[in-house]
Amino acid sequence: AFLAGHSLGEYSAHVAAGTLAFGDAVRTVSNRGRYMQEAVPVGVGAMAAVMGLDEETLAQACTDAAEGEVVSPANLNAPGQIVIAGHSDAVQRAGARAKALGARRVVALAVSAPFHCALMQPAEKRLVPELRSLVVSDPSIPVVANVDAEPKRDAASAIDALVSQVTAPVRWEQVVRRLASEGVDTYLEVGSGSVLSGLIRRIDRSAR
Repeated sequence: AFLAGHSLGEYSAHVAAGTLAFGDAVRTVSNRGRYMQEAVPVGVGAMAAVMGLDEETLAQACTDAAEGEVVSPANLNAPGQIVIAGHSDAVQRAGARAKALGARRVVALAVSAPFHCALMQPAEKRLVPELRSLVVSDPSIPVVANVDAEPKRDAASAIDALVSQVTAPVRWEQVVRRLASEGVDTYLEVGSGSVLSGLIRRIDRSAR
């Protein structure tokens, strides 16, 4: 009935929906990865998972801790599980502030770059012309986008969402809530492991 993917998985969803050709998607995500890596020198950026705070409180912790640097919510995965991204020192400060505001745990993530935050703007700039030049079709199945949790039913809005996704947070909790509001009660996770299935169960207890 619907498709959705977390971050890179949104491209997989669009291949399944027929929006993107498989070869085009493979080439584009390969370049996307390279552009993201080259946007921020290794060690300059970081990501951390914060457990036990809501989005509003964690956003406030990021604002309090920024001190002129970038740090913001990057993956809103499930209730009480949000990943932040930005400059390494700012992420550390935000983690400490989050704990002071009641977070249960803050876990540094072993990632090569600070994805889905403003530091990815150089990558977005490089990716835009490539995404806009692809031959695309309207999705045969609506794809619920990371950026706004809205079902994309035409090629233009699908590409717009993939462009915005580079620097915008992945709103996975909102995506699953949107699917549930559309009557979805059964999910099939395609890929390695069952991370998304676990998140879905935390978001919608009745999901199968």
